[in-house]
Amino acid sequence: MAARTLCLWCPDWPVVAARLRGDGPTDAPVVVLAQGRVLACSAEARAHDVTIGLRRREVEVRAPGVVVLEVDPAGDARAFEPVARAVEALAPRLALERPGLLSFPTRGPSRYFGGDEALVARVLDVVRDTAVPDARVGVADGVFAARLAARRGVLVPVDATPTFLAPWPVGALGDEDLASLLCRLGLRTLGDFAALPPGAVLARFGARGLGVHRLARGEDEHPPALTTPPPDLVEVCELDPPAARVDAAAFVAKALADRLLERLAAVGLACTHVVVEAETEHGEHLARGWRHEGALTAATLAERVRWQLDGWLTETGGLTGGLALLRLVPEQVIPATGRQLGFWGGDAAAADRAARVLARVQGILGPEHVVTAVPQGGRTPLERVRWVPWGEPREAQRPVDAVAGPVSTETPDWPGTVPGPSPARVFAVAPRAVLLDAAGEAVTVSSRGEPSAPPARLVSPVLPGGGGEVGAWAGPWAQDVRWWDRRARARRSYWQVVVGETACLVRVERGEAAIEALYD
Repeated sequence: MAARTLCLWCPDWPVVAARLRGDGPTDAPVVVLAQGRVLACSAEARAHDVTIGLRRREVEVRAPGVVVLEVDPAGDARAFEPVARAVEALAPRLALERPGLLSFPTRGPSRYFGGDEALVARVLDVVRDTAVPDARVGVADGVFAARLAARRGVLVPVDATPTFLAPWPVGALGDEDLASLLCRLGLRTLGDFAALPPGAVLARFGARGLGVHRLARGEDEHPPALTTPPPDLVEVCELDPPAARVDAAAFVAKALADRLLERLAAVGLACTHVVVEAETEHGEHLARGWRHEGALTAATLAERVRWQLDGWLTETGGLTGGLALLRLVPEQVIPATGRQLGFWGGDAAAADRAARVLARVQGILGPEHVVTAVPQGGRTPLERVRWVPWGEPREAQRPVDAVAGPVSTETPDWPGTVPGPSPARVFAVAPRAVLLDAAGEAVTVSSRGEPSAPPARLVSPVLPGGGGEVGAWAGPWAQDVRWWDRRARARRSYWQVVVGETACLVRVERGEAAIEALYD
C-alpha cells in the first residue's frame, strides 16, 4: 500500500513566479514559452482560448496584446523557495517535484494537527501568507494519486485511491506513447488499465509499463527497495573559502552529483529522491529533498541542486554567511535495471551529450559539415528533407500544401508523391543511368503518364556489376513540376525497379534516366 501523501500544486507557476518577480503585468494576458510552445498561461490568456502547447504565432493571433515571456527555471525555483520554507515548518520531510509542486507524507503532520482536513487547512493558510494567489492541495495514497487529487483540490479517503483513479484518462500517466497505444487497444481509463493482470502487462509493455500499471492501481511506481542506501554513498564536500555566490557553489555541486550517481551505478542502484544539505560558516544547517519521476540523471540532479542553492543564497534576509559544506544524501534508491537512452527528444541527458558532441565536431569541421534533417513538403525523397546546419532554426522551406499549412510531425503526401517504403540512401546528385525496354530502346513516358514499354534492363555505375535485367518494377508516377513557370517547369516520371538484389528509384526526365535513391 502506498504511503498517505499530501501534494501542493500551484497552477501555472511560471506565470505566477514571473509576476512575483515583476516581469509580467497582473492585468494583462501573460504566457510563458518553452522551446517555442506555451508552457503556462494566465487566466486572462485562457479567456482568449490560449492553451498549453500552442505556438507563439497562434497565441498572438488569439490574444492581441499578450505578454510573452521565456521560461526561467532557476527564477521559478527561486520564487518558490518562500513557499517551500513556509510548508516545511509544518512537515519536515518535504520533497519538491519541480517549482510549483511539492509533496510530503502525512502520517506525522496529520496526527499532530488533528487529521488530514486540518492539515490541509494549515497548509493553505501558510501558502496564502506568501502572497501566492492560487494553490491547490490534494491528499491520497501515493504521490501520483495525490498529484491528481491536487488538480481537483480533494481529499481522497483512505483505501479509496483506486476508485478515485479509475475514471481518469490514461493520458494522466504522463507517457504519451503508452497512452496512445492503450487507447488504440481500447483501454481509455486508468481503471481499464488497472484491471489487467500484472503478469500480462509486464509481458506486453515491459518494466516501464508495469511501473505505470502500479500507479493506475494506486500503488507506488517502484516497490520498496530491499536495501537502504549505504551511508558511505553520501557525498560531502567542504568549501574553503565558503561560497557566497551561486555559480561557485553550483560548480562544486555538479561534481558531487556526478560522483554520487557513478557510485550508485557501481553498486546497481539508481536514485529517485535526494536530499540536498548545506551548512554555512556560521553553523546554519539547511536541507531540502528533491524527487524526480524515474531515476535521477547527472544533469537533472545538478540542475535541481543549482535551483536549491540559488534559492538559499539569493533569498533576502536568508543566510548570514557563505556555504561551508555541501552534502548530497540519496534518500530513496531503486535497483538499476538499466535503460536504453534515446538520442533526441525525450531523454534530456542523451540529448545534452549529443548537443555537446555535435558542437565540438562542428568547431572542427565547420558549421556546414554538421547538419540535421528537417521534414518538409515535396514529392520525392530528396525534396521531402531539408538539411539544416546544427544550431540553426529547424524550419522547413516548403509548406505541406496550401490547405494543410506548416509542416507537422505527420506530413501529408503531396499529390503525385512516390509511394513508400522510403529509400535508405538518397543521392544529393543523382547518378546517370539508362533504362531500356526489351527491344533495347530507352523507356519514355508520355504527357498522359503512359510508358512507351515496360522496363527490362537498367544500367548504371552505382549498381553491382554495372546493372542488369529488371526483375520487378512499379510505376510510373508522372509529375508536372512548376507547370505554370516556363523557365522552371519540367515533366518527369519515377519508377521503382529491382535489379538482382538491389532496389532503386529511377527518374526519367527529358529522355534521360538517373538513379535518385537506393532501397537497402
